[in-house]
Amino acid sequence: MLAIEQFGAGPWGTMHLADLGADVIKIEDPSVGGDVSRHVPPGDDASSFYFEAFNRNKRSLTLDLRHPESRTVLEDLVAQSDAVFSNLRGDQPAKLGIRYDDLAHANERIVCVSLSGFGTSGPRTAEGAYDPTIQALAGWMSLTGGPEQPPTKSGLSLVDFSAGYVAAIAVMGAVWKARRDGVGCDVDLSLFETALSLLTYLATWSATLGWEPVRMADSAHQRVVPFQAFAAADGWIVVACAKETLWRRLCDVIDRRDLASDERFADFDGRDRNRGVLVPELQRTFATRSVAYWEDALRKNGIPCSPVNDVASALAEEQAEARGALVGYEHPVLGQVRGIASALGRSLAAPPARGPLLGEHTAEILTSVCGYEADRVRTLLETGVFGAGRASGR
Repeated sequence: MLAIEQFGAGPWGTMHLADLGADVIKIEDPSVGGDVSRHVPPGDDASSFYFEAFNRNKRSLTLDLRHPESRTVLEDLVAQSDAVFSNLRGDQPAKLGIRYDDLAHANERIVCVSLSGFGTSGPRTAEGAYDPTIQALAGWMSLTGGPEQPPTKSGLSLVDFSAGYVAAIAVMGAVWKARRDGVGCDVDLSLFETALSLLTYLATWSATLGWEPVRMADSAHQRVVPFQAFAAADGWIVVACAKETLWRRLCDVIDRRDLASDERFADFDGRDRNRGVLVPELQRTFATRSVAYWEDALRKNGIPCSPVNDVASALAEEQAEARGALVGYEHPVLGQVRGIASALGRSLAAPPARGPLLGEHTAEILTSVCGYEADRVRTLLETGVFGAGRASGR
């Protein structure tokens, strides 16, 4: 598949397809130094650890899509591909001529997937968008943070990452459909609609019942109690009791059977209605012991819980080590790179290979995919369609 992509959401989605064995060819604009994420520090001028986190197992081809000679090259690539994926502004697929109607003459089964901020229709089509602007617009920030704190975005770019997963699923579904029916299509995706879809039950409650969610203290659930972070004597621990059996078991573990027998806390509704009384009681109890004590006691009794780790502690978790979650490889510029293995699991995902250098596979792709002879590659190189010195991957 061809990927006209940059930064986070698009490359994150196509990386999972590459992990599954797809030949993902990044088409990078040589006039701006390729994917902008190559230049996000730390790293070298054209290689960064940020780029590596989103672009393993791919190949890179430089191609200036504004160059008059680029169209033939693009269509020759399309003729041998299953999909053209882009994550640009919603007005760009039409301007670049990468919609299905623009490319079907080269390959009737081509699938053209666009992931943009707002989609290819509507009043905001031509606007750019980033993860935090969409978190704000889609209501996420109104839900995150404490009740007396300002609206807060997630510490991770979850709109981007979720949209990448949506795009990967959409590509697979559309390619399967094209192979079944013999005809490709356009697939129009957006960060905004992805973020709205993840409001899930909150959206259902709001749209149906007029319910208004509020920011909750200590990352608490909107309706389930206890389902939040508690301060222990030396740190924080998250406890989640989403079943009546778990609630009663918790009361036994923390030696607060009086709470289990209190009619005010007898069911979900009661605990939610009386959380102002119940939560302070639980807070006082958890504050008497260490995180390690509570984690050991709760886990032994099958109550879901976790310490609030920092990133380094999360990577050092025994479960991460047991599952081989941290992997590494050598990079010719960055040296040893360590990161997270594919969540798809070893039975499906390919071993991690470094992200490509800018234009590294241009000549290789033109000869093996398009069938170009070396003389033609050299002639095209002279026109500047690949950028100066890029056809050989240098």
